[in-house]
Amino acid sequence: MRSHEIDYQIVGDDIQFVVLGLNQDETVIAEAGSFMMMDEGIRMETLFGNASEQEKGFGSKLLSAGKRMISGESMFITTFTNELEVLKKVAFAAPYPGEILPLDLSEYGEKIVCQRNSFLCATKDVTISAELTKKLRAGFFGGDSMLLQKIEGNGTAFIHAGGVVVKRELQPGEVLKIDTGCLVAMTQDVEYSVEMVKGIKSIAFSGNGLFNTTLTGPGTVWIQSMPFSRLAGHIHAAAPSSGDSDGGLLNELFD
Repeated sequence: MRSHEIDYQIVGDDIQFVVLGLNQDETVIAEAGSFMMMDEGIRMETLFGNASEQEKGFGSKLLSAGKRMISGESMFITTFTNELEVLKKVAFAAPYPGEILPLDLSEYGEKIVCQRNSFLCATKDVTISAELTKKLRAGFFGGDSMLLQKIEGNGTAFIHAGGVVVKRELQPGEVLKIDTGCLVAMTQDVEYSVEMVKGIKSIAFSGNGLFNTTLTGPGTVWIQSMPFSRLAGHIHAAAPSSGDSDGGLLNELFD
């Protein structure tokens, strides 16, 4: 497959990774911890701030690094550049079961707003920074903070979502209500608000499901069936307690 001047192949079903083909002097960026493997001839380098800001002064680098940190990403970005004349490949792996989504930003007004920590890798001219919510009550997006993550540029970005991903095209004025944690990304024209579910009076319950998001078109939205917070909550609930002296369910199964 080919999207905006970069060859890629998404491998796997439930736990995926993406393989990017690089021509000579072609560069891609990725977050720390996503790297899987690469061919000989590809140079890996860690930069401060966004890769697109490297030719500017230190102030610009510092500002972009701060925006990245606020958005939930590292202040540093890793670049991968092919130094040879033949095509070389580099692969990046998803952090947990789900789907990798290739997004050609030029098709979406060169900007996508998404949940924090969803970015996986992209072409060099893509930047990642924080996006302030339009309303204070929308600050509980995904149960995290008042900040969303925006991915901008005219290149291709790869984001990761949990479980199965559904893409919806909203018509002008069309309204869609979803669990807040299930929202992966949306185009910049989509209006959104987040409200606490009526009837819930105590914060003693888990944060999952406490908030619903209302999305109003026009625009495109991507929805995931298994947010990481929900997955982590199920794993935590199934784990034996620290006070279980006999080792809990696992010991019972192997006795």
